[in-house]
Amino acid sequence: MNAIKYLLPVFILFTTSIQAKGVYLSTNDFLAESFNHQQPALETLWLGKAHKLTAAKIMNRPVNSLRVRYWKLGNRTAWILEEIGKELPITIGIVIDSDRIHKVEILEYRESRGGEVRYPAFRKQFINGKLDENYRLNSKIDGITGATLSVRAVTRTANLALYYHKQALAQ
Repeated sequence: MNAIKYLLPVFILFTTSIQAKGVYLSTNDFLAESFNHQQPALETLWLGKAHKLTAAKIMNRPVNSLRVRYWKLGNRTAWILEEIGKELPITIGIVIDSDRIHKVEILEYRESRGGEVRYPAFRKQFINGKLDENYRLNSKIDGITGATLSVRAVTRTANLALYYHKQALAQ
């Protein structure tokens, strides 16, 4: 009986950490939901030196991509970007409409911890967020205990998507 008392918490911690990993939404489903089942155009944003420098400032790391693919319909764009959480990439889908975040989805989460960023209670904090003059969200994003690096990754990626959106519409 004592063994069960000690093994039960270990089992619970193990099973909840396994649940954090997973594919939660396919690219096709994300796009269908984001554009009300209408077909958006697949576009390319070419990143020049100035874009890369600003993106590096936003992400707090070098950005070496030459281009970024995105989907566009009217003034709405959808971006599927990846950013490292603690050690592994998080695939994040972000929809921008009229320079504001319309939706944030976690398409795939690969870490064993921090998967709470996929929950609606966390993601809804980004809705209607826009960039300030320092390329940061104009609204405060509350953290999640034990998921600090994942929260930062999603926040930086949201900032980057807002910046890319502005650049894409200016082309």
